[in-house]
Amino acid sequence: MPQPFSNNQLKKRTSVLVFLKGTTAPLVLYVENPLGLYEELSQVLKQNSQVVKLIEKNTLGPVKKVCIMSTQICAVAIQEEQYM
Repeated sequence: MPQPFSNNQLKKRTSVLVFLKGTTAPLVLYVENPLGLYEELSQVLKQNSQVVKLIEKNTLGPVKKVCIMSTQICAVAIQEEQYM
């Protein structure tokens, strides 16, 4: 009979979700400092939309490198998920 998962088997990881204009699913980014990336992208959203900036990041997950135009970001979020 399978044993139920114990708390010490489950790990947590945090990702940054980047919602882009014209897309339905967010871009899920795993980075070393998710809160730092969230803060950086939040500042981009607060800036004047007339300032176009190319944002390039190296990441740790399945997406290894990403390049986004600042004017295409419409929302960011932090997600915490459990895995084994």
